[in-house]
Amino acid sequence: MPLLRHITGLVGRALMLMTILVLAPHTAHARDDRYASIVVDADNGNVLYAVNPDRRSYPASLTKVMTLYLLFDALEQGKLTLNSRMPVSAHATRQSPSKLNLKVGDRIDVEDAVLSLVTKSANDVAVVVAEAIGGSEDDFAEMMTRKARQLGMNSTTYRNASGLPDMGQISTPRDQATLARALVRHHGRYYHYFSTRQFNWQGQPISTHNRLMLRYQGADGIKTGYINASGFNLIASAKRDGKRIVGVVFGGNTAGWRDNNMAQILDKGFARLGRGAEMRSAAIEEEDRADLDKLIASAASEPTNKGSNTARASFKAPAADQDVGDADPDSWGIQVGAFGDYKTSHKAASTAAKKLGALVSVATVDVAKAKSGKQVVYRSRLTGFTEDQARAACKRLTKAKQACKVVQPTA
Repeated sequence: MPLLRHITGLVGRALMLMTILVLAPHTAHARDDRYASIVVDADNGNVLYAVNPDRRSYPASLTKVMTLYLLFDALEQGKLTLNSRMPVSAHATRQSPSKLNLKVGDRIDVEDAVLSLVTKSANDVAVVVAEAIGGSEDDFAEMMTRKARQLGMNSTTYRNASGLPDMGQISTPRDQATLARALVRHHGRYYHYFSTRQFNWQGQPISTHNRLMLRYQGADGIKTGYINASGFNLIASAKRDGKRIVGVVFGGNTAGWRDNNMAQILDKGFARLGRGAEMRSAAIEEEDRADLDKLIASAASEPTNKGSNTARASFKAPAADQDVGDADPDSWGIQVGAFGDYKTSHKAASTAAKKLGALVSVATVDVAKAKSGKQVVYRSRLTGFTEDQARAACKRLTKAKQACKVVQPTA
């Protein structure tokens, strides 16, 4: 009888486990399907943390790191200078946002191009760079793939300079970490551009999409990325006590979840670096599977928005999903006014941010251009909140007699 009860208990637990797996939230499954990450010692490439580091997916705007790598190559070779002015083609202007909205026949100097790529992740500028160096974007993409092979990125293929959707454009977290290490090693004199928090374009301040860099101790770059098919990607580099590590996350379900995950695995990387890093990724994957399960469980409990498309791995995404660039389409915002010019609108949002203090540590100033009848208006907003954060921010501003309204993700 004791043996029978034992067997019955095992069967019962197995059935319970099967039930849990069947009823598990779809969001958790989707995150696990796409999630992959790695943290490496930037000096020697030793792996400090890894989960699915060789899982192939779409790099999205992480692509622009290679675009910039080749631009820095051209600068080192004397083919261009930071003051060189690059022409804008019709093909460049046809790119989906995020972009600078350049016009055919315009010219942009190399330094402004670099700054627009590392902050706004401007897709039109990526094409301008590609055509200036490669003659055409297709030829430049071939150059990108050749450079990837030279650097040992054997699982990476590039098809365009921006990271906009293309099913043939594939990479892995391990390859992107290799690229980041090579960029710091070979183009250290230009790496500082990736720590840019804001730059001015024709009188308009443009803030970085890389919010993790603004809050993680020691972080100094480098690039965010998002398309519907990839989820939210990030390459991050941080330096503490003279030691640099590089982390890569693919497949975050929101920008906030991705950033929090990156902070956690960078912390783990620094901790392991202190103990020595003779470990290899296969062993680390098994060791960290429990950590990933915890992260997925916490992510599943985050507020979500009905109708969100971020969990679908398909290039048949609505234009709105593709057009957000590196921003989070699921983030909430607040609007503090609408004005007739950009500068006034930006100032109003910045003033509101100062009043909110720590509440805006996760938010970004965002001036949204829109039409009200025949009149152009500039909506003064802060974006990047969860719903609760947005409502708390508006409540605080209202108490301070500041106009404010909550802006939903679909607004």
